Amino acid sequence: MLITGERVLVDSGTYLEGGAVLIQGESIAAVGPREEIEERIGDDVPRFEFGGTVLPGLIDAHVHLAFDGGPDPVSTLQDSTDDALFENMRRRGEQLLHSGVTTVRDLGDRNGLALRLASEISDRRTAGPRIVSAGTPVTTIGGHCHFLGGEVSGEAETRDLVRRNLAAGAGVIKAMVTGGGLTKDGPKSHQSQFTAEELTALVEEAHAAGVPVAAHAHGADGIAAAVEAGVDTIEHCTWMSSDGLDFRPGVVQQIIAKDITVCPAVSPHWQMLPRFFGEERARAMFDLVRQMADAGVRLIAGTDAGVQRAGFDGLIPALSFYSHLGLPNASIIDMATSQAADALGLGDVTGKVAPGYRADLLLVDGDPLADLSALNGVRTVFASGLRYEPSGPGQ
Repeated sequence: MLITGERVLVDSGTYLEGGAVLIQGESIAAVGPREEIEERIGDDVPRFEFGGTVLPGLIDAHVHLAFDGGPDPVSTLQDSTDDALFENMRRRGEQLLHSGVTTVRDLGDRNGLALRLASEISDRRTAGPRIVSAGTPVTTIGGHCHFLGGEVSGEAETRDLVRRNLAAGAGVIKAMVTGGGLTKDGPKSHQSQFTAEELTALVEEAHAAGVPVAAHAHGADGIAAAVEAGVDTIEHCTWMSSDGLDFRPGVVQQIIAKDITVCPAVSPHWQMLPRFFGEERARAMFDLVRQMADAGVRLIAGTDAGVQRAGFDGLIPALSFYSHLGLPNASIIDMATSQAADALGLGDVTGKVAPGYRADLLLVDGDPLADLSALNGVRTVFASGLRYEPSGPGQ
């Protein structure tokens, strides 16, 4: 299929005006000026003419397909059979796809259901984004998200769970380095969960298999421990302490030096945070993200879809948070495309409109480099070369 657009985003902040993208099978075969590409193909090649912008499909780097995004996602999960849960996960994946998301990183589910869904999507039995799944997140006894089945104690059990996740096909290992608000009976968000030895063992096992580690870390001590252990991404990274916030510039410099990526996992409803934390604390939390960006920390986009008030169509609304911080639109789009792909280990597979990359494309009305809200005008989504309308089946 030949897709033509008024503009095609071919590099960071760079449009090809009057461009065309040629898809063959699941991949992008050619990108260039419309006239040039048209001369290379026959009349029998289907055409899709479009008057807006063609850009890479979006990547949500932090989702939980097993949660429903309702007021009590944990109870809903616990009350669901695996069969019912899996059907709902299928629906959530399709919702992500229709919102323009063609790749997600699922950072913790139950009984390997996200891996099962990833296989169905890969085999084209189910519509949805490509899923990079962590399988069962690694936590401590009674620790954050212990109800997902990943409780361990000591280095041997930690290594064993990592190995089991890897054997099941996990493309990332999730470590619950600190507590979290979703687990009401567990450690507080600022409290650390693992010993240095356990974290080191976890990272060694994952890296020996060439698989990255994502560290859930709200507390400043946990963030520092995750950095020391050599994780690949830090999720949330809110710098909490027992009495407030504890931003550590020295640790930030280590994050940069070790090429660790941070996924703040911003809620689609981030504007509501002052209501829950108070205006002053919310402003301070926002400013810490800005300070990390200003220091040169590589940030990627994620929504924590599935937790309270975080649905599966919220990546584009969540991106407005970074506009609020003053980041350029080009950088924000990179966070949800090429930079996210790099962090997920897919930098040579997706995240760019270029020959040889997977045909993951988002077609929107308007010009998102000039006005980021243009991303809301989703016209069509291509995932692995298949075309999906926001409210229609694949073609």
